Amino acid sequence: MKKITFIIVSLVLATVLIGASTNSSQEKYSLKGVWELTDQYMFKNNMVVDTIKNLKNSRQVKMYTDSKVMWTRYNPKDSVEWFGYGNYVVKDGVLEERLEYGSFQMMKIIDTTKVFRFNLVIDESSFSQIALDEKGNRYYSENYTRIE
Repeated sequence: MKKITFIIVSLVLATVLIGASTNSSQEKYSLKGVWELTDQYMFKNNMVVDTIKNLKNSRQVKMYTDSKVMWTRYNPKDSVEWFGYGNYVVKDGVLEERLEYGSFQMMKIIDTTKVFRFNLVIDESSFSQIALDEKGNRYYSENYTRIE
């Protein structure tokens, strides 16, 4: 009986330690800085099924301070302006952005969606914000590279 209890306690402890080290490795990196969109993924059954590269001459940049986020997108073939500004927090691998204002088109979205929530995968030089559907399945991600 002692042997079984020891094995169970060891497995629980190992699980907790692995979870803690995964969270701490994610949390040791900061979004603070300037990031450029490199590509986007489309998912099906939580697997990447398509990669959408940036169009030539278009750019999307996000800038994070300790608590603020601002992003802008430029596409020379699109006359619609896109930008947004607001607050953000990162907790337990989730990026939550609450935009206060944005471009005319973005304000239409902000009026109906107050909080933008993503799973966050981050390392020193890149991050992905991954959108989940109502069942918790990945369906879309934006992938960024640090430029400053």
